[in-house]
Amino acid sequence: MIIRKRPGALTLFFVLKGSIIPRIWPQLFGVGLLSALVVAAHRYAPDWAPGVDPAPFALIGVALSVFMSFKNNSSYDRWWEARKLWGQIIHTARDLARQTLPLDSSPDHASPERREILLAVIGFAEAAVRRQRGESLGEDHAPGAGLGLINPADAFLMRIARRIGELLRAGRLEPVEALTLNESLVRLNQALVGCERLANTPLPFPYALLLHRTAYLFCFMLPFGLADSLGWGTPLATMLAAYAFFGLDAVGEELEEPFGLDPNDLPISAYAKIIEINLRAAMGETDLPPAPTPKDYVLT
Repeated sequence: MIIRKRPGALTLFFVLKGSIIPRIWPQLFGVGLLSALVVAAHRYAPDWAPGVDPAPFALIGVALSVFMSFKNNSSYDRWWEARKLWGQIIHTARDLARQTLPLDSSPDHASPERREILLAVIGFAEAAVRRQRGESLGEDHAPGAGLGLINPADAFLMRIARRIGELLRAGRLEPVEALTLNESLVRLNQALVGCERLANTPLPFPYALLLHRTAYLFCFMLPFGLADSLGWGTPLATMLAAYAFFGLDAVGEELEEPFGLDPNDLPISAYAKIIEINLRAAMGETDLPPAPTPKDYVLT
């Protein structure tokens, strides 16, 4: 995620970090070069590059804008839903830190049972990040064999639930306390399943294919409709149109997969680190990990 102050009016035109230009500059260069060639051919060999009525391009541009708006709204909805799900994970983790306080016999030191549960919550958050980014947690950090290797995040929740049951049978927890803790585990699991749904269900491919084809055809044919009226200003006009269409398309692709490592994706590693800091502080630890900070304006 890009973390930076909004640049001033003058700096706004020269900011590259966080801009989509580094990703789409080949398309912009290609459109500009094609436009210059079309204008030159229209000037010196009009039989090879005749002028075209620009009216149809206005209609196509409006239709393309509407369709692109639909795709980008869908992508942003996925990004925002992912942010809300991780907000639920952070919220519930803090709830668990308070709900496990009855296990402590001293206000100054966390009991072994409470530490075990909260450390498993920290492991759950880290495993969720790795799973959503398609990374392996590794056998050394996975919570056991079987489910622990298939879905480590869910296995951490199973470990916590099993421990709560043991504490309930041992009389360390009252039934209502165990029920409250299990309800928190349900909320963590709901958020995890929601994230897995977003990670495993991309937008339908035909939408992206149709949008790509239409945007490229529009930008490559637009110079023929502007060569008569704009002359050598055609490359600039077509590059501005390409910047809008290709830029929105690229931003939509980044937001469509909110758990990746692109600059505009969610900083879920930072969210997991926040959970670790909060829970370790709740256990009374003072040697806490450093808070996540942006690197070159990007927080991952």
